[in-house]
Order: sequence, then structure tokens, then C-alpha cells
Amino acid sequence: MASSSGQNGIQLLLAAEQEAQHIVNNARTAKQARLKQAKEEAEKEIAEFRAYMEAEFQRKLEQTSGDSGANVKRLEQETDAKIEHLKTEAERVSPDVVQMLLRHVTTVKN
Repeated sequence: MASSSGQNGIQLLLAAEQEAQHIVNNARTAKQARLKQAKEEAEKEIAEFRAYMEAEFQRKLEQTSGDSGANVKRLEQETDAKIEHLKTEAERVSPDVVQMLLRHVTTVKN
């Protein structure tokens, strides 16, 4: 009878060990599944964020490139206006400069 109860005890221990091993294996499998799911979700979020940032970059690039045409035109107009202003100023002061140069060239100092 003692050996029978000892045998039953060993059988119970083996069954408990197998059940514990089964629980541990299930936990590992569940953990791996959660990690895989978390990784997939993170990759999805990264892809969405990357797409959003790329779209923002393209939008800003289009805005600035569209503005650059307007900026170039504005700068050309400003440059032309400044050139015209300089030409008129040069025409206005040209006779005075010529007179001043002639006066200095023809004046003899001892």
C-alpha cells in the first residue's frame, strides 16, 4: 500500500510537471505572439508617420517652389526698378561730374 501511494505521488508529480511545462509553453507562445503583434503595430505606425511627414514635406516643397517663381519675378522687378533709378541718377549728376573733373584737370597747383 505504501508503494502504491508512492507510485501515485510520483504520477501526480509527473502530471503536475507536464502541466507546468504546458503552461510555460503556452505563456511563451502568447508572449511571442504579443511581441510580434506589437512589432507589426509599431511598423504600421512608423509607416503612417513616415507617409505623413513625406506628404508634409512635399506640400511645403510645393509651397516654397511656387513662391520661388513669384519671388524671382518680384526680385527681377525690383532689380529693374533699381537699375532705372541708377540710370536716371547717373544722367542727372553726369554734367556736374564732368564739370568737376574738368575743373580739377585744368587747375594747376604749384
